[in-house]
Amino acid sequence: MSKSPKEIELKLEVSPDVLDQLKRGGALQRFAGGRAVTKPLLSIYFDTPDQALRKAKTSLRVRKVGRSWVQTAKLGTGVAGGLSSAVEAEHPIKGRAIDFSVIEDVDVLKTLTDLIGDKPLGECFETDIRRTTRLLTSKEDGSQIEVAFDLGEVKAGERTQTLAEVEFELKTGSGARLLEAAREIMGAAPFRLSPYSKAERGFRLADGTEETAIRPKGAEDVSLPPEETVELAFREVLRSCLTQIADNRAAILESDDPEGPHQFRIGLRRLRSAFRLFKPVLNPLTLKSLDAQARILATEAGKVRDLDVLTDEIVSPLARIAPEGIGLEPLLEHLRTIREESRAALHAHLKEPDVNAFLFDLAAYTEGRGWLDLHDFDQTARLAQTIRVYSRKALDKQWKKVSRYGARIDDLTIPERHEMRKALKKLRYGVEFFGSLYPKSDLKPFLKRMKRLQDIFGYLNDVAMAEKLAALPNISGKSSRQVLLAIGFVIGWHEAQSSGTWPHAKGYWQDTKKVPKFWL
Repeated sequence: MSKSPKEIELKLEVSPDVLDQLKRGGALQRFAGGRAVTKPLLSIYFDTPDQALRKAKTSLRVRKVGRSWVQTAKLGTGVAGGLSSAVEAEHPIKGRAIDFSVIEDVDVLKTLTDLIGDKPLGECFETDIRRTTRLLTSKEDGSQIEVAFDLGEVKAGERTQTLAEVEFELKTGSGARLLEAAREIMGAAPFRLSPYSKAERGFRLADGTEETAIRPKGAEDVSLPPEETVELAFREVLRSCLTQIADNRAAILESDDPEGPHQFRIGLRRLRSAFRLFKPVLNPLTLKSLDAQARILATEAGKVRDLDVLTDEIVSPLARIAPEGIGLEPLLEHLRTIREESRAALHAHLKEPDVNAFLFDLAAYTEGRGWLDLHDFDQTARLAQTIRVYSRKALDKQWKKVSRYGARIDDLTIPERHEMRKALKKLRYGVEFFGSLYPKSDLKPFLKRMKRLQDIFGYLNDVAMAEKLAALPNISGKSSRQVLLAIGFVIGWHEAQSSGTWPHAKGYWQDTKKVPKFWL
């Protein structure tokens, strides 16, 4: 076993302006802060031509600190939910070149030599940053966390990229204090959970695959080994949700791209669906607050998303087919005004401390096993079962909810149709969470039929969206009559479209019922 220490870090991406504000932050409540020290750091990263170290989630670098050089090998450099936990072997060296003779840990040395073999080792890229560090000491238990504010550049050949990060590294004590320190330092400052180490970021820049701007992001695939425990699978799902939520919060604040609120709300809905899919193995008391906060944020993002859909997908496409005497531009102008007000309200809230508190609470819940119930002695066994076995029960339970509506599809009221649509969506999230556990050949036929059925419910949702026009704030003045006429036309048109499509729902449902359930 390696004798080198294990490094636990939390990496947060921020803008350079935010980084400057954080460095100048005031006194802390839960931590005593040491004196800030600023140093220039030049780090050069090495690998083989086929990137053998990168592929093994290992990094090898030399760093110049003042006049001194330090060589560092990190084994296990992957980042999940902004957190990394790597074995680190660090030694002083004489210059810029790699020197294996200084490595004292035989396990680290063997890993490196096995990976590299007889392949040449060369410089790949470098980071040139100015780092300001403070040592924080918990007033509660003496745990020590080093916070580093890094500003500089990643350089790979002719390519460069600005780097602005806040890193929290646990030096001694409780891992729970790491997130407490981050919460107190960050306050209301928006951030993204860094998905990459500096090493991986450099490789991506060299490859030309690193993003140069903050953009809305959909959910990344959740990959689960079939024999993974339910507990570890739940943690992976939560990490996926947390990353999607944090990334799109930053994207919303960066631009007015309508995909930002959309993906932000999806991330929150995926989170709430995960809570329900895994409910039989969780402590219901500890997730109650998180679920409530997620619902509030999803509702606020939903207002913006709904107005985006109303403007761009429900009303605008009808402008060219509206009958003479019914102009849609006054209605569109009214919608744009309301949308900007709603977007401004969402922006303002996303800069408030309670949003960061929610993100850190979710991170603490995810990494600190917040689902445990010390009074439930059977929970351990439920958490230890394989995810393959558990997924079958979870998907079948959600399928039965859909089926109860499907059995009465001819007689469903409008509200019940919407409930069936929601049940289908939750089933889809479950399929996305657990899909990697099953052969694609089994998955594909079911998803194909599900998509057809969801298309029907898409028309139903268009009607529901159109009907929201009737609840818009009143408009006064000479345009009010034109707006009301336009609302009546749009609602009527979409209701007619839905009425012509809904009769096909029964046939699509029967087709879907016949397709083998891939989880059985």
